[in-house]
Amino acid sequence: MSVRARPISPHLQIYRWTITMAMSILHRVTGIANYAGMTLLVIWLVAAALGQEALSAVNSLYGSWFGQLVLFGYTWSLVHHMCGGLRHFVWDRAAMLEPGRRQQLAWATPIASVIITLLIWILFVWAV
Repeated sequence: MSVRARPISPHLQIYRWTITMAMSILHRVTGIANYAGMTLLVIWLVAAALGQEALSAVNSLYGSWFGQLVLFGYTWSLVHHMCGGLRHFVWDRAAMLEPGRRQQLAWATPIASVIITLLIWILFVWAV
């Protein structure tokens, strides 16, 4: 009987992609994006501290179509990371861990994050 060579650790060729795996990876990615995106807030605060001219320059940059796109993506990243944290909080309470329920909760994360982000922008940004 021949022994088949197997990888030492699990590899992507062995596992098939699942929604829970994708949401776990996306949760980590949004955490990194949130950390990097905090520089947007720091830049705005420093500009406000430097005076009206600097603040106006940053506000015009953030108010441009590209700035709005970046801020929209940053808002989604914050909301998605929050929803992922709530999902993990539910799982830490040993709730919704059954196979079907686990996938439902994982699918709810991107759906809720898009809806909440759109609501934030509709109610607080575009309504101004």
